[in-house]
Amino acid sequence: MRAPLLAVLAAAGLLAAGCGGGPGLATSTQPEAPAGSLEALWRAPGEDVAVVAGALDFAPGANRYPFLVVNGRGQPVERPTARVWVSRGLRQTPFAQATARLEDVGVPGGYEASVARLYVVELRLPVAGRYWLLAEPVGGVKIQAIGTLDVNARPDAPAVGDRAYASRTPTLASTGGNLKLLTTDATPERALYRFSVAGSLAAHAPFVLAFATPKLCASRTCGPVVDVVDAVRKRLGPSPVRFLHVEIYEGNDPAKGFNRWVREWTLPTEPWVFLVGSDGLIKARFEGAVSVRELEAAVRAKLG
Repeated sequence: MRAPLLAVLAAAGLLAAGCGGGPGLATSTQPEAPAGSLEALWRAPGEDVAVVAGALDFAPGANRYPFLVVNGRGQPVERPTARVWVSRGLRQTPFAQATARLEDVGVPGGYEASVARLYVVELRLPVAGRYWLLAEPVGGVKIQAIGTLDVNARPDAPAVGDRAYASRTPTLASTGGNLKLLTTDATPERALYRFSVAGSLAAHAPFVLAFATPKLCASRTCGPVVDVVDAVRKRLGPSPVRFLHVEIYEGNDPAKGFNRWVREWTLPTEPWVFLVGSDGLIKARFEGAVSVRELEAAVRAKLG
């Protein structure tokens, strides 16, 4: 299983992006950029850095793309919004433009996230293949981040519209109330372990499902994701929506490899959060870090 690139780089202390030419490009030897192309936008005055992506699993259609912009001194650039352009090639004209919003990661007083905030943009990518992306935070000293993202014909993890797998995930009942068998969370919330995926599907109950390992997550994004899921549960108050947390390692031991539920859901990265409707179909999915605002809005919109 691969961790999202943002998480890997953050954990390794390698978030700083080089400036001056973008990823693998030597501007001094490049011919003049075609007018209106993504390259022409990138060559505009300002610091040039590489986008640090926070997700990897994309397919044709609507995609949530979380990312960082980090300046040459290794400092995240955190402004309320960023303009984003997308093209099929560096020297091609962008076919789409969107606005990314800066989102808070984690919950105050909870697990400390590897990054405090990140940008999130919704992109509609029509076909499989490689895309080029340029992000420019709005305001302040000008900086432009460029990168690529690869879209597969089919995502590795379950897609929106897929039927959720009826996994017999462990619960308080199945473990005799032993929370240590259910989670590595240092301060677990019992409400997240009352129901299984299979039981929720059988009851036609809508649910939010988080795959994450708070204690064993090298990227320090898993604990904050579980905190976010529980925060949204509390904000909703009495609700038919169930909230479930499932660890990713067999016996909560990385040496034993990934557990059967991760394999059933064919997860290529971690953490993940899925929203499943009362009809058993996946309504939304979040790879990597997610904010309370994002998740609450999705739960209210998709699960009623």
